Amino acid sequence: MIDVINSRLHPEGYHGRGRRPPYFEGWYFKIVDPTERHRYAVIPGISLGTADGGPHSFVQVLDGVTGRTLYKRYPVEAFSADEQTLDVRVGPNRFTWDGMTLDLSKSNLPIRGEIRTINPKPWPVTLTSPGIMGWFAWIPRMECYHGVLSLDHALSGTLSIESNTVDFAGGRGYIEKDWGQAFPSGWVWMQTNHFGQPGTCLTASIAMIPWVRRTFPGFIVGLFLNGTLYRFATYTGATTTHLAVTDEAVTWVLQDGLYRLEIVGHRADTGALRGPSKVDMARPVPETLSATVDVVFSARNGRRVVFAGTGLYAGMEIGGDFAPLLTSQPAGVTEGSSV
Repeated sequence: MIDVINSRLHPEGYHGRGRRPPYFEGWYFKIVDPTERHRYAVIPGISLGTADGGPHSFVQVLDGVTGRTLYKRYPVEAFSADEQTLDVRVGPNRFTWDGMTLDLSKSNLPIRGEIRTINPKPWPVTLTSPGIMGWFAWIPRMECYHGVLSLDHALSGTLSIESNTVDFAGGRGYIEKDWGQAFPSGWVWMQTNHFGQPGTCLTASIAMIPWVRRTFPGFIVGLFLNGTLYRFATYTGATTTHLAVTDEAVTWVLQDGLYRLEIVGHRADTGALRGPSKVDMARPVPETLSATVDVVFSARNGRRVVFAGTGLYAGMEIGGDFAPLLTSQPAGVTEGSSV
């Protein structure tokens, strides 16, 4: 029981000790250099799938400018991770709170060097709400768990990418992770921390959640603004009043008792990452780091606009069968306030 409590209070740590298939765990590091011409997602992880050659560890990379991807496979024995803190090793690659050390030189997207993380801002963790999932994090055997490890932070260091040196000093970063049996049947995800107002971050996701012989669209949205995290989630009692997905954009309107949040994410060309199913890591995940997201955050009392801005270089995924998200109503499960 103590191990379970410690695990839930440390979303950054490894949750897979003693787990049997199906199981996956992956950490997502987004890095953007100060010129904003170099954008990458780097994803270390482990898959205990029974297909796709069986259990293995990996480092996956998305070039957010060109859409090129890399999936570098390693044996399970090349993977290790701490259960209490962020410290993941996959072969010669290491990922910690301090940053990442990469050696992917023997690959079709050669990358080598070190990136340092400066002043990460984790989603708050408390006993009653251990991270972005709120009290849902305490529920055992959910299909997929989610954590946000840093909403926004500065970067330093350099990477040699295909023999070109890229200086990330003064750039911005973001870190999250997922673990469990598989990705949901359908989901929409957006994230950006490149607003005109530095230190601002939006992370937003909605997915079909299996729940006692049925499914429902669970959502979690966080707007980090002026040092305050505003939460709109299924577990806070917030509601989705409008959600639409077209070839050009995702339009999403949420509200709770105090605030209204309008999000318009403009889609962009994607690269093909690999995501977890219950048997392998071969599920196509279309992702971009070139979307833009318009945000209007207002008080419902009088509709006073608290913040309006456009986030650039946004991560965006629209995956699986997302149609049920557009027709289902959120479950009426509530806890706490939105702030």
